Amino acid sequence: MDFDRAELQVFANYCVAAAESMAFTLARTAHSTFVKETEDFSCTIMTPDGQTFASPRTLGATWYAGLDYGPLLQLVGPYEPGDVWFTNDAYSGYVATHTPDVVMWKPVFLEGQLICFVGGHIHNTDMGGAVPASLSRTLTEVHQEGIRFPPMRIVRSGVVEESLLSLMATNVRAPEQNQGDMKAQLASLATGERKILEVAKRFGLQRFRDGVEALLRYSEQQARTVARTIPDGEYFFADYADEDAAIDGKPMRVALTLRVRDGELELDFTGSDPQLSSSLNVPTGGRERHVLPLVGLNYVLYSLNPDLLLNAGMLRIARCILPEGSVLNPQPPAAVGMRSLTCMVLQVVVLGAFSRAAPHRLPACPSSGMSILNVKTMDRDGRTVMASIGPIGGGAGGGPSADGSDGSGANSAFLRNTPVEINEAEVPIRIRRYGLVPSSGGAGKYRGGLGTVMEFQVFSPNTLVTARNRDRSHFSAWGVLGGLAGRTSTFIRNPGLPSEENLGNIDLVNCRPGDIIRCEGGGGGGYEDPFERVPAKVLEDVRRGYVTVADARELYGVTISNGLLDEVETSCIRRERAERTALEHFSYGAVRVAHERKWTEARYMALTRRLAELPVSWRFFLKHQAFDALDASLAVGEAPDGPEVVDDIFDALILQYPELSPERQLRPE
Repeated sequence: MDFDRAELQVFANYCVAAAESMAFTLARTAHSTFVKETEDFSCTIMTPDGQTFASPRTLGATWYAGLDYGPLLQLVGPYEPGDVWFTNDAYSGYVATHTPDVVMWKPVFLEGQLICFVGGHIHNTDMGGAVPASLSRTLTEVHQEGIRFPPMRIVRSGVVEESLLSLMATNVRAPEQNQGDMKAQLASLATGERKILEVAKRFGLQRFRDGVEALLRYSEQQARTVARTIPDGEYFFADYADEDAAIDGKPMRVALTLRVRDGELELDFTGSDPQLSSSLNVPTGGRERHVLPLVGLNYVLYSLNPDLLLNAGMLRIARCILPEGSVLNPQPPAAVGMRSLTCMVLQVVVLGAFSRAAPHRLPACPSSGMSILNVKTMDRDGRTVMASIGPIGGGAGGGPSADGSDGSGANSAFLRNTPVEINEAEVPIRIRRYGLVPSSGGAGKYRGGLGTVMEFQVFSPNTLVTARNRDRSHFSAWGVLGGLAGRTSTFIRNPGLPSEENLGNIDLVNCRPGDIIRCEGGGGGGYEDPFERVPAKVLEDVRRGYVTVADARELYGVTISNGLLDEVETSCIRRERAERTALEHFSYGAVRVAHERKWTEARYMALTRRLAELPVSWRFFLKHQAFDALDASLAVGEAPDGPEVVDDIFDALILQYPELSPERQLRPE
């Protein structure tokens, strides 16, 4: 029997409430700050074949609403009542996509039949490995990123396999946190099982199953309706991470060709960078509906229809092309710990492509580049203390009708800030400053949101600060339709002192007693012409310290004198600029403009084509060789204007390295 619209909404509310109960249990019983305060976790209720049909709306990570557990569920079994399975291996089913993310799932039975699974993940502060917190751009293979557990049973018939918890405790730096968080996760699954059984019993077994399928179908229908409002066509966009490696890093590119055809979407990531010898790779297994490349689509669809049911059904309208051996489909044992940095680039690339298709309906670029700070230090008794002290993010992009949110950068806004009091109570540091970064938002009719700043002091020798996802120190969050790019992020040791040091995108900092660390997030991009911003709003921004008086005049054409708006001079300045050239769709900032003057789209196409012809194990090295060779040619004025210079470079590289000759490549790797 079909559900009418009202009945389906009631059923959806029951299922979401069950998932919310899981999330409340987890947040209230977890041990680590990163789970109980920052809320880097997910809870999901899924069909017997792994399709997510319910997840929390108010707690936890928002990336996983469309997650498909199917390939993971098929790796193990049979499933029995009272069992719980888990894994943190990025290459087993491609659900746990880096080692700190421990994924658990539990079968739910009614009347002897498997009706669904409850599951989810938590991000453990540390899983062992080469560096504290397990993650760094410096790591080059997954074996360095901590202990890995293939899919296995952690609870058998209701009894916890304590030996597995002991094995984990032996290999991690904060075993009490890990064990406490995992037990909280088990409690969350028990809550989910109890709550979803209540729903199934209320509706009856068959009606429950029909309702689940109806939820997935309705979400697909809603998503397709939204997609049909996007003009059919092909839309290209690309964006960059600052560096693809810890040493001598080059810009890392994610490219997307979006094809829209009558409510069907194809996201072709051909042209993205090759698999990297750093940890920025995103392990997808090439699955055409892997959730990570499609998070940006989730955000676009939900922005265009806030009533969208968030489940795996909405992703049925899309398919991804993820070339094998690329940064978005690496071969093991590629390191993947920093995949969240690349995921943020992925999300803004999707947003940029849709901005080309629907420019007046979507916002400018969020700041991206959110730094997740962890501190490993000692207290006065010499006891090792390790904890996350919170994400330092940036602003959201300005939108068609409102400024971007300050300090909450859209594509990672689900990560909540940790209160200063909690940080200082749990970690022996002193927070010196915590707030917003003035003048960081991109100017626009609707300005970009401001970045966040945290400054803290450490007091113990051998203190190690890790700043996962350090990015956007070079490339800015882009503005649209005349809005300007946001300000970049910064990372500084001992600001204002003789020993001041710009740390750039370094993500591992060894500190001395007394060192001060300041981390600033970037600003979101602006939306539409800043000279169209209401002058009273500019005055309000100045009074709040969000914009300087000089920027008000230079960027917005607004004169403020002695704290008051000079309406006459403002009108004069804006009138003088009335006759100007047409504004570009995107405002990228100076660094990207300079980079793309050198690496044009035609040259990138030639680079992608030549790299695809060569063994995966060589591609990252050859990309760097090509970048260096082009720089050398341009320095002496010998590089032709077109893409043929890239072919010349690769022809020379093949002669230089005999292993790349066609005859050698015929042999299997």
